[in-house]
Amino acid sequence: MSNNSAHSVLEHYWGYTLFRPMQEEIINSVLNGNDTIGLLPTGGGKSLTFQVPALMMNGLTVVITPLISLMKDQVDHLKEKGIRAACVHVGITRSESDYIYESCLQGRIKLLYISPERLKNPRFLAWMSRCDLSLFVVDEAHCISQWGYDFRPSYLEIKILREKFPSVPFLALTASATPQVVDDIADKLELRKENRFSLSFNRNNISFLVRHCEIKTEMLLKILKSTKGSCIVYCRSRQKTKEISQILEANGISSTFYHAGLEINDKANRQQQWQDGTIRVMVATTAFGMGIDKPDVRLVVHIDPPSTLEEYYQEAGRAGRDGLDSIAVLLAGKDDKRTFSRRLADAFPPKDFIKKVYEEICRYLSVSMGEGVETVYEFKPEEMCVKYKLPINPVYGAIGILSRAGYFEFAEEMNTRSQIMMTCHRHELYSIDFSEHDENILTSILRHYSGIFADYEYIDEGFLARECSTDTEDIYQTLLRLKRKHVLSYIPHSSSPYLRFTANRVETKRVELSPEIYDDRKAMMEHRLGAMKNFIFDASSCRVAGMLQYFGENFIGRCGKCDYCRSIRPVKAFDCKEFEIKLDYFFNLIAPAKWLEINSLKPYYNQHFEEVCRHIRLMVEKGVLLSDGINISKKKKS
Repeated sequence: MSNNSAHSVLEHYWGYTLFRPMQEEIINSVLNGNDTIGLLPTGGGKSLTFQVPALMMNGLTVVITPLISLMKDQVDHLKEKGIRAACVHVGITRSESDYIYESCLQGRIKLLYISPERLKNPRFLAWMSRCDLSLFVVDEAHCISQWGYDFRPSYLEIKILREKFPSVPFLALTASATPQVVDDIADKLELRKENRFSLSFNRNNISFLVRHCEIKTEMLLKILKSTKGSCIVYCRSRQKTKEISQILEANGISSTFYHAGLEINDKANRQQQWQDGTIRVMVATTAFGMGIDKPDVRLVVHIDPPSTLEEYYQEAGRAGRDGLDSIAVLLAGKDDKRTFSRRLADAFPPKDFIKKVYEEICRYLSVSMGEGVETVYEFKPEEMCVKYKLPINPVYGAIGILSRAGYFEFAEEMNTRSQIMMTCHRHELYSIDFSEHDENILTSILRHYSGIFADYEYIDEGFLARECSTDTEDIYQTLLRLKRKHVLSYIPHSSSPYLRFTANRVETKRVELSPEIYDDRKAMMEHRLGAMKNFIFDASSCRVAGMLQYFGENFIGRCGKCDYCRSIRPVKAFDCKEFEIKLDYFFNLIAPAKWLEINSLKPYYNQHFEEVCRHIRLMVEKGVLLSDGINISKKKKS
C-alpha cells in the first residue's frame, strides 16, 4: 500500500493532510507486515498509527487495551467518523458480545477493542481462529512489563496470540517507558526482528514549574489570573474537584469538575462545555484526559502530586498539543513529603489485610467456596467498606493487588450509554398491537435512529422525552415494555462499577501473593515514588533534564524553561578587553604590594577562571605582565 493511500485515508476520515512526526514511519512498518514498537509521548498521536492501517488492510484489527473507558471513547469517536468499530468488555451481555463477534466474521467491523482478560476465554480464542486477522495492537504496552509503572499480569496472556496466530504482526504502543521496559515488551510479546520507533520525551514547548506554597488554592488563583487559555487542574479526590471548582467560580473563573462517579450525561455535557471553550477550567481526577483531544490547553496544574514521573508526564503532557507555548505547574505543600509514604502504605497494605479483603468481597457478594468464575457483579467498594468498617484507601490497594494476582477483574469506570436495536423485522411491526402511546414513542425512535434494524445505536432518553412531550422515566418504562414484547433490545445506561471473578473462590489461606505481584512491585513503587519526590523537592538542577534522564535520554544542558533554569541568570561570555581594564582595580583592591596572586581572582571569575588563566599567560607572553607562576605584576614602563 502506498504512502498516498495512507495520506488519503488520513484526510478522508480525520481531515488532516500531514502526519505527525514518526506516525508515518510506524504505519509503513505495520503495512509491510513487521512487528513494531512505537514509543510516542502524550499527544504524539498513537491511535492513528493503527487506525489508519486498519482501514487499509483487508482483515480485522484487534486492539488490546486495559482501560474500558478509553476503548469506549475511541469506539464512539470512530463511529462518529463512519468507521466500523466495536468493543467487548465486562459490562456487556453475552448476547451483545455474540452480535459483535458475528459482525466481525461478516466483515462489518474493522477494529475490535478488547481487554487482555478476554484472552483467557477459550470460546473467544476459538472464535478468533475463524476471523480474517490483519493486526494485533497492544496499547499501553508497558503494562506487560513487571518493570513498568502499571504492570498488569493479565497482559502476559497476550503472548498466546503469538502462539496461535504466528503470521499476524504486532504493534506495541506506549507513551511512557524506560529502555528496560521497552526491551521487556519485545521479550514478553516475542516480537520478531521488530522495528522500533521513538520520539524524544522532551516537550520543549512546555515550561515545567514547581511552586512551593502554604495555601494551594491561593496559588492556583494567582496562576489562573496571570495566565490565559484553557486549563486542566488535577486532584486526587472526587470531593476536592467539586470544592476547588466552587472556589474558582466564586472568584470569577469559569469552571466545572469531572470524576468517575458522575452520571454519563453529566460527564459528556461538562466535557463538551470545556472543549467548546464555554468553560475555561476543568477540575478533574485522573479519570479525565484519556482520549481527550483538545490541542489548545495552555495550562495544566497539579494540586496534588502524582505518584510517578510516568503519570505526571502523561497528565502534564496534555498541555500544548498544538505545539504552542504552554505551562505545567505542580503545587507542592509542606505535607506532600508524607503523602508519598502514605500512598505506598495504601497501595501495598499488609498481606493479611489483603487476604481479609478477598474474604470480605466474597462474603459481600455471596460467592460460595469453589464457585464464582466468570460471574459478574455490580460492586461498589465504598458500600462494602461502610458495611464491614474497612478503610477505603487500603481496600482499593488490596483490590488492585488481587486483580493483578488473577482472582478477579475490577472495572471502576463503567459508564455506558443507553443502546437499542430492533429485534423484529420492519414488516412485523404492522402485526403487533401497540397502544397509541407506545406507537408514538416507537415512531419517534424509528424517525431519529434509522440504523437500528442493522446494529445497536446509542440513544438519549431525555431527547426522546422532549420529542414526545413526556419524561425520561416514561421513555424508560416504554422501552422496557417493547423489550418484553421482543420488538427491540434495550440496554439502559449504567454507571455502576463491575467486578468479574476470573477464578473460583478459594479458601483465604490459599490466596497467593507472589513476590512478583507484591514484594517486587512494592519495591518498584517505592523507587518511582522516590523519583517523583526528588523531582518536586530537589531544586538543584534542571527539572526537565532529570525527567528525561529517568526515561533513558541523554539530555545535555538545561531546558531553559523550568523554574530552576529560570532562577539562574544567563552566564555572560568572558570579555578579554573588560578583564584587562579591571586588572588595575584588582591590583589596587587586593594587591597593594603590586603583586597579585592569580588564585585570588577565582571568586570573581569562577565560571571563567580557565579563560582568565589562559589570557594571563597571553599577556605575559606579550610582555604586558610579569609572572612567577603563582603571582602576576604589571611590567614597569621604561
